[in-house]
Amino acid sequence: MAPSRRSLRGLDWFAFFVADVQTGFGPFVSVYLTAEKWTQVDIGLVLSVAGVVSLVGQIPAGRLLDAARSERLVAAVAVGLISASAIAYAAWPIFPVVLAAACLHAAASCLLGPAIAAISLGLVGPRQIGERFGRNARFQSIGAGLSAAVMGAVGYLLEPRAVFLVTASLLIPTWMALRFIEPREIDPERAHGASPREPQDHPPIRLRSLVTKPLIVFGCAILLFHLANAAMLPLMGSVLTKRSSEWATVLIAACLVGPQLVVALCSPWAGRQAQRLGRRPILLAGLAALPIRGILFATVSDPYLLVVVQLLDGITATVFSVMVPLTIADLTRGTGRFNLTLGLVGTMMGIGASLSPTLAGYITDVYGSSTAFFTLAAIAFVGVSVVALLMPETRPRDPETVTEDGRE
Repeated sequence: MAPSRRSLRGLDWFAFFVADVQTGFGPFVSVYLTAEKWTQVDIGLVLSVAGVVSLVGQIPAGRLLDAARSERLVAAVAVGLISASAIAYAAWPIFPVVLAAACLHAAASCLLGPAIAAISLGLVGPRQIGERFGRNARFQSIGAGLSAAVMGAVGYLLEPRAVFLVTASLLIPTWMALRFIEPREIDPERAHGASPREPQDHPPIRLRSLVTKPLIVFGCAILLFHLANAAMLPLMGSVLTKRSSEWATVLIAACLVGPQLVVALCSPWAGRQAQRLGRRPILLAGLAALPIRGILFATVSDPYLLVVVQLLDGITATVFSVMVPLTIADLTRGTGRFNLTLGLVGTMMGIGASLSPTLAGYITDVYGSSTAFFTLAAIAFVGVSVVALLMPETRPRDPETVTEDGRE
């Protein structure tokens, strides 16, 4: 069954509002807790514990989604839990409550991203999933950019606590958007990467059966990418602050908004090209932008040119927002383990991202920021080499002959 226009529009708006809800956390947590006279040690502890929960929860969340028969229900529950955590932040800013809320938010977020990917795959199938992932990325990027501006204004004009109340209130439009997606149009088997409309009695989940050579190569490339990428913007923010302290906040805001615009403009195009040209060329293009960005950060001194260089992050984000779920959909077609594998790769992302700031910080303190940028660029280049030399093309040989169940 082809998805209706109503369902596709509902998915657009659901992706938009999910990005709005998630934007209420992140940097706003530190601002709010600092205003509540929290020490930096306590803030760091809360964020660290939440990071561990997010890392550990990726694979169980994937298993849960592959076992679920309604991805819409899982997504609705996850959004509700995130809104509940926002209310807890606003109502009781004491350590045990905030710690529990941060863990709840992290656990629900582990479900929400894969749920959107699963709903998309269940709606459109493997033939159109590249452009669909690109469209999801566009609406998430627009939502993140607009909500960051709105919540920043709310926090400035009212108080930091108001950001979390706005976040909680977004539960209603997010659920309304989800209701527009017709449940009968989401094939539950296809949403898990299995053949559509053929319920199967799956054997027990075994991670070893999923770990193929292409998946190992792809996962290593993703880990190297996040190891190189996660620390680049924070490190560049420190450099900007030293070189132009008066305009640092404005310049950092531009560094955040600029790449989001690139993602919003280019994501559907990247999805279409991945369907037409294959996955490897698009993946290599996104990876190659990262070492170039690192080298330019190390060599360019003008603060305003650094903002322009940061636009390369939009190219990378465009490619990865589309290519990660799309490549995993290729590698797991017919297995019914799409969400579990997505969680496995998400864990590798988290490992790389968690190690990156520590590595970059140590190199900066000992050798300087330029050396740190060159090191991150070198790590990114290794990731490019891994894909170029070892990663096979995962697109079906002839997309026009791929049936709805992924068979050629």
